[in-house]
Amino acid sequence: MKNAGLILDDDGEPYVHNSRPTSLPQRRCLLSHRPHRIKFCSGIFVSPSGLLVRTGSVGLSLIVWFSCGMISLLGALAYAELGTMNPSSGAEYVYFMDAFGSFSAYMFSWTSALILKPSQIAIICLSFAEYVVEYFTTGCEISEISVKLISVITILTLLYINCYSVKLATSVQNVFTTGKLIAILLIICGGTFGLLSGKTHNLHNMFENSSSSYGDIATAFYSGLWAYDGWNNLNYATEEIKNPSVNIPKAIFISIPLVTSCYILINISYLTVMTPEEMISSEAVAVTFGKRVLGMVAWLMSFTVVISTFGSANGTVFAAGRLLFAAGREGHMLEVLSHVHVRSLTPTPGLIFTAIIAIIMVLSGSIYSLIDFFSFTAWIFYGGAMVALLVMRYTKPEAPRPYKVCIIIPIIVLIISLYLTIAPIIDKPQLEYLYTILFLLFGVLCYFPFVKYKYAPPCIKSMTSHLQILLEVTPTTIPIHEIEIPI
Repeated sequence: MKNAGLILDDDGEPYVHNSRPTSLPQRRCLLSHRPHRIKFCSGIFVSPSGLLVRTGSVGLSLIVWFSCGMISLLGALAYAELGTMNPSSGAEYVYFMDAFGSFSAYMFSWTSALILKPSQIAIICLSFAEYVVEYFTTGCEISEISVKLISVITILTLLYINCYSVKLATSVQNVFTTGKLIAILLIICGGTFGLLSGKTHNLHNMFENSSSSYGDIATAFYSGLWAYDGWNNLNYATEEIKNPSVNIPKAIFISIPLVTSCYILINISYLTVMTPEEMISSEAVAVTFGKRVLGMVAWLMSFTVVISTFGSANGTVFAAGRLLFAAGREGHMLEVLSHVHVRSLTPTPGLIFTAIIAIIMVLSGSIYSLIDFFSFTAWIFYGGAMVALLVMRYTKPEAPRPYKVCIIIPIIVLIISLYLTIAPIIDKPQLEYLYTILFLLFGVLCYFPFVKYKYAPPCIKSMTSHLQILLEVTPTTIPIHEIEIPI
């Protein structure tokens, strides 16, 4: 019995037959993963308003932006030791496995696949939608329904692109990254012209109305650090970097200070044409800036920001599907999530699963609530990585460390991570923090029966077979350590 390449095995169970070896093709060429490239996050087009709300003043907001850059620098240096100590691709997953064993590695894999990546996609797609709606609704209040609808359509579009072809997905990423750089250049050039023209009145009394709430300051760091997110991404591809002990620290010391300087200049540029109150009230601050500075070509700012956020979302979807692929292969998630399409060789089940979670987040949350949700969760594991580094200094003192960071740096980052995860809970508890804790506890409950003891409910095999038929996917035939998985 055959149907579109589907046959029955000896047990009468349907599976996908494909004569070619099936694995994820090794075509990764995303610009953001190359060590000599500078990575700007599209969060810079979203975070300034939320950060200004939480700090209460221009001066304190600029201090937070600078501090976020320094935190990212210190964190990246600590990660450089971890990455050169164990150059296997996978970053935190590998470090937790080395330091603490399979349980902590599973928890990171579980959380990344089901919280971190989907929430990133949801945030970026909501940002994309806000900029699209803002451009077409000048002078009108932005409709929340319109923003969410466009966000969902964007996620579905990205799902199609990434399911259809790896080559198409990477081509979209490379082309659309250019928009981000153009937008940043336009803002900085416009702001520099404004400063030279004497438009500095919004920079007077910079610390007036500064917030003194440690909870507000912590969540302001959430907004700022969201724009810097990606400082740990270089370690996901350590195996592919030539001479990592030299090139990783060099890339860190060049890129992060440059990004920090650009971010501060962008915020100052906004203030040359907008008051702090106008920045806070603007749903798409870069579009507002463009309309006041670029005049007849203000559309260029909207266009470049839109393609920038679309490209960022595409890159995150691209990585998320492969993260679930890896988790499925390791037995940390459903086996079917490790299957690939028989013709396009894309991790279709993982991509669909991630898209569904991202759509749920879009429909149930807002940009800033999702940023808080993402940042709170992420900094639990960033702090955990610092603990792993400190633990391995004692448990593996003889392990090769081509780059060895000063011991005070991971201690500082660990203290900061404790502050960023504890202060908001004490000062201003939110449901997002409770959801994270409950989700982590649920992951613990799932680990022992389904991962450690490998219990599989009877319905799982039947569901896997039906999904194979429906999605035309098949298990891969190449061992996981031979497959390149960009994250």
